Amino acid sequence: LFRSKQTLKALQGGEAKVVYIAKDADERVLRPLRNALVGRDVEVVEVESMQQLGRLCGIEVGAAAAALLGNE
Repeated sequence: LFRSKQTLKALQGGEAKVVYIAKDADERVLRPLRNALVGRDVEVVEVESMQQLGRLCGIEVGAAAAALLGNE
């Protein structure tokens, strides 16, 4: 799993299979990611909170977004 900036890079590089987005994340942070998702065949899963997404990623801090890569 990759977080925010890494998620955007993975998406732009065609590596992201699934993108997870925290519903409570700042839209300013998510806007570039949402723009990059347009026209791509990538599943998007919304998670209730940044804290929950961070836990799902196995980290102790919140995460605005994360990606599961195609080879994982």
